[in-house]
Amino acid sequence: MTQNNLQELKEVWDQRDDETKQLFYFNYGDLPYLLDVKVDKNLFRALTQYWNLAYSCFTFGKVDLVPTVEECTILLCFPRI
Repeated sequence: MTQNNLQELKEVWDQRDDETKQLFYFNYGDLPYLLDVKVDKNLFRALTQYWNLAYSCFTFGKVDLVPTVEECTILLCFPRI
């Protein structure tokens, strides 16, 4: 997603009223918080090389690792989730 599309998405979200946002949170959880996450592109590129689509985990050699929610929030530097 380009920066312009992300900005447009943030603007659309900001235009929603509180009732609509609460309904969205109820149905989809904290997904909108991801709009505020600053992603380290180099880290993301490095991690994607080890992501195993078949098992939805990271594979390093013969070791499969599944990050916990806590580990994901640390990697994303986003403690609100």
